[in-house]
Amino acid sequence: MLLVRLGALLLIAAACQPPRIVPNALAVSRQAIVVVADQPNATTGKLQRYERDSLQAPWRAAGDAVPVVFGRKGLAPAGQKREGDGRSPSGIFPLGTVFGFAQSIDLRMPYRQLRETTECVDDSASFYYNQIVDRDMVPVDWSSSEKMREIGQYHWGVVVEYNTPPKPQRGSCIFLHIWSGPNSTTAGCTAMRQEDLQTILLWLDPRANPLLVQGVEAGF
Repeated sequence: MLLVRLGALLLIAAACQPPRIVPNALAVSRQAIVVVADQPNATTGKLQRYERDSLQAPWRAAGDAVPVVFGRKGLAPAGQKREGDGRSPSGIFPLGTVFGFAQSIDLRMPYRQLRETTECVDDSASFYYNQIVDRDMVPVDWSSSEKMREIGQYHWGVVVEYNTPPKPQRGSCIFLHIWSGPNSTTAGCTAMRQEDLQTILLWLDPRANPLLVQGVEAGF
């Protein structure tokens, strides 16, 4: 049902957006990734890509819906995610830099190679909280981080610009990335099969202002 009423879904979801997203974010987007769960504590859901040729054109589905997994405790209501709660955020978020292990990749989105020194800082007290940094390039003021090159599920991924600019304890290091399997969970990201993620990465176009729209279907 959700997949045939994208317009209403996006308009309602916009009311739940965090301050980072301007009210007309969807009005100036031509690519939307809609991710839904059946209920708040669900750890699995569906992802459907949408696109349109212009800002005045109607949205249409791009490809088929694909399965995804969420945080180990499901989805947090919009604005209620907290650091370490094991929930994926609900809301509308821009998609930022693609990252991966490869030195380079032929994409339209900006790309960052993960090095042995690349970390995503999840220490809320750090100046670099919720940022991907190379520890040999900045002063290390954190006591907790994800060493991204050591995480196989980060072979490919894209940054979800959640909690940007960061507020303490609101959550960090939220990505779309490869899953460990259909019954796996994440710490708060949204994950999927590698082939499905690669399709998304090749499809994304920064000129289209791509957005992630994520939540519980009943809430939309």
